Amino acid sequence: MDKNLLMQGAESVLMHTYSRFPIVLDHGEGMYLYETDGTKYLDFAAGIAVFALGYGNEEYNEALKSQVDKLLHTSNYYYNEPAYAAAKSVCEASGMERVFFTNSGAEAVEGALKIARRYYYNKTGKNDSTIIAMDHSFHGRTMGAVSVTGKAAYREPFEPLIGGIRFAEYNNLASVEALFDDTTAAVIMETVQGEGGIYPADSEFIKGVRKLCDERGALLILDEIQCGMGRTGTMFAYQQYGVLPDVVTIAKALGCGVPVGAFAARGIAAEVLVPGDHGSTYGGNPFACKAAETVFALFEKQHVLENVNGMKTYLWDTLESIRAEFPCIIGHRGLGLMQGLAFDRPVGEIVKATMKHGCILIAAGNDVIRFIPPLVIGKEHVDEMAKALRAAIREVTE
Repeated sequence: MDKNLLMQGAESVLMHTYSRFPIVLDHGEGMYLYETDGTKYLDFAAGIAVFALGYGNEEYNEALKSQVDKLLHTSNYYYNEPAYAAAKSVCEASGMERVFFTNSGAEAVEGALKIARRYYYNKTGKNDSTIIAMDHSFHGRTMGAVSVTGKAAYREPFEPLIGGIRFAEYNNLASVEALFDDTTAAVIMETVQGEGGIYPADSEFIKGVRKLCDERGALLILDEIQCGMGRTGTMFAYQQYGVLPDVVTIAKALGCGVPVGAFAARGIAAEVLVPGDHGSTYGGNPFACKAAETVFALFEKQHVLENVNGMKTYLWDTLESIRAEFPCIIGHRGLGLMQGLAFDRPVGEIVKATMKHGCILIAAGNDVIRFIPPLVIGKEHVDEMAKALRAAIREVTE
């Protein structure tokens, strides 16, 4: 089908909730995506941190093809082997004890919030619980997830949202402590803020929040939907801080393209939900869980974490060299293969120009370009990206 006709047709039938780039993607191979007309792009966005294994991974594809021929769906009235295998892998990798599989990251956040509410209700018998979230955070688009997202523009058109949410300042422990009282059920935060501009938690901050939760009898919920699954150099970013959450939310690279998310919990948080408290028709189906099971196996077999730790410094140093060249770049931050360059202006035109030079990048907020490539990148891909980005910045700013 003609590219322009396809885009026009799509605009006539799809809701206008995205400002899409004018390209029509057809297939991918390794680190590259291809349009229907054969135009090739180096992908440094990975479907928003989803395609950790790159495109066209043969073992991953074969595992899913095999599952298609066996069983796609049964409902959660019955057991299935992929769900058990995937849950076991999640628990072993995360330090959690029990898992609930969802269809997305936003659904995982919804489940985590329900754990917090139920935990407080069981403890007090009251329905007046509050939850502390963070300014500039992003947790998803569903009503509960939007309620704890720290950007007013995302919340205001949909109010009234769920009540009892209080917002603290990220990396400011005193602001969190000031919001605690006897009604506090949980603190929810991203270990590395993604959409908010690629801000890692300070070590003292995350350890301090963990201590506050322990002292006050509240749960700590860490959102690792974007920063988890190896992206920062450990399977989960909190493992670099020496803390364990009570609940963790996971998605994106958990399925490497197949829609699957999860919330996992330990201790009392793993036991509060009982039959009838939560459910999902599709969550935990054999096909989605086969994807997750296979991802964990391939991470180990293909030494994905080792590659992240081998490449993170090369990406950092390359971005530092670009930062030094252009006065419009005013900041550089991140962990592992989740990094961002902050500019003194909106980055939309630079992102578009980089695409014209054959590389896909995306923004984080208005003034940050984020770098979240597949976790199988090599130095040659970083060099290719850097060449395209330099050309784009010059084109837009000079």
